[in-house]
Amino acid sequence: MRLFRLIKIQSVAFRFGLDEFVINHGPLRFLEKPIKWLTFWRKLDRPRAERLRLALEALGPIFVKFGQMLSTRRDLLPQDIADELAKLQDQVPPFPSETVLSILEKSYGEKIDQVFLKFDRTPIASASVAQVHFAVLHDGTEVAVKVLRPGIAPIITHDVALMDTGAWLAESLWPDGKRLKLRQVVSEFARHLDDELDLMREAANCSQLRRNFLNSPLLLVPEVYWDYCHTNVMVMERVAGIPISHVDELIAQGIDIPQLARVGVEIFFTQVFRDGYFHADMHPGNIFVGQDGRYIAVDFGIMGTLSDEDKNYLAQNFLAFFRRDYARVAQAHVEAGWAPKETRVDEFETAIRAVCEPIFDKPLREISFGRILFQLFQTSRQFNVEIQPQLVLLQKTLLNIEGLGRDLDPDLDLWKTAKPFLENWMSEQIGWRGLVSRMQKEAPSWAIIFPQFPRLLHHMMAENRNLGLEEKMQSLIKEEKRQNRLLIMIVLLLMMMLLWQVLQ
Repeated sequence: MRLFRLIKIQSVAFRFGLDEFVINHGPLRFLEKPIKWLTFWRKLDRPRAERLRLALEALGPIFVKFGQMLSTRRDLLPQDIADELAKLQDQVPPFPSETVLSILEKSYGEKIDQVFLKFDRTPIASASVAQVHFAVLHDGTEVAVKVLRPGIAPIITHDVALMDTGAWLAESLWPDGKRLKLRQVVSEFARHLDDELDLMREAANCSQLRRNFLNSPLLLVPEVYWDYCHTNVMVMERVAGIPISHVDELIAQGIDIPQLARVGVEIFFTQVFRDGYFHADMHPGNIFVGQDGRYIAVDFGIMGTLSDEDKNYLAQNFLAFFRRDYARVAQAHVEAGWAPKETRVDEFETAIRAVCEPIFDKPLREISFGRILFQLFQTSRQFNVEIQPQLVLLQKTLLNIEGLGRDLDPDLDLWKTAKPFLENWMSEQIGWRGLVSRMQKEAPSWAIIFPQFPRLLHHMMAENRNLGLEEKMQSLIKEEKRQNRLLIMIVLLLMMMLLWQVLQ
């Protein structure tokens, strides 16, 4: 099956003339004329960018998502290709409305008119995995109905299997393959694709993100109507906004574009460092701006998560980077185990400085994160830094954010915008507020442990019958006194911190 899929990929690429992207540059240029003579029967009258888009659409959702990601990197692509790939964000050809109605009626077990008061058969948006229709519930609530494309799961399964085979070959044959953990990266990607194919999971993702930003002045997340959701259908609140890529319309609406760009950065860092839960598919087709200037997020199929340990090390790296403390960046990599313990921190620091120092004090329009990441990749290879699969989605999202910021405000200073947020977050983690927060989290555990203390002591006595009775009693008395002192100190410390907070 994988062989057939590989043959199809090659045939589609050949049919749309994608070979010219390879042979028109570099050492293979000499093949250009021979291939044209041998393929005289091909009609390649459409522009190269359009042919690339059509080929990605023909190959299916994974390739469409790849095109979506590329479309946000106008600093790396020719303008004609970037403009054409942008159509993949919400202009993928829809599937027939008859199919949509059949899916809905099968899911609900009722006729469409019994489920919805009104249902618009023309999709408002069509993407690689699903398409969206507007509808009205019988109580008058306006909703958006997302319907999964039929037959999409086998295609994705085959593509992921092909990617896994490619990753296995790369790890076996390429010296850097094992260090990059390519199979783990593919596995991480596949796990999130599974979420996209189950709209109940996506609805849960949406609900979680909505709770995180409930009543937020920065981001609006639509409400989910659970009674109408199934594995292949998701119904949520209909929201109105202007696509974030329509900058002229936003300006006409009176939106402060530079401020909008800064808010986008703040939303990203809030999701990552406050919640450890972030929208990981933030291409322009998934982001709108409301009349009140708030961001509106849609499409929650791919969400990223970070552990507290990952957040801590990332924050230390970002903050040290913004302060140009490259020694701390290098040391944090070693402490996290991302770089080998025997790494010479001074040499690693020098290499990082050489890559990063030239980009400071420059506006976003003069910085290419794509090129910087490539240079950092070369540096990481030199020092045997292991790629962290759980951070791949974060890196992808950061590239998307940078692409959005570049389109909105090329003069945006990403460093100055993010630095105060990270400094405040770090103070909350290591300052008084962080200590209070952690103690509040541990309080339920203390409430459980302290009442059990006599029983635990009795159990300890039963297991240590070989000790003399007097020795046991002395040990118990000492332990009880120590626990009492510890409890008093904890209570006093909590009272002092609460008093300090009141006085602030």
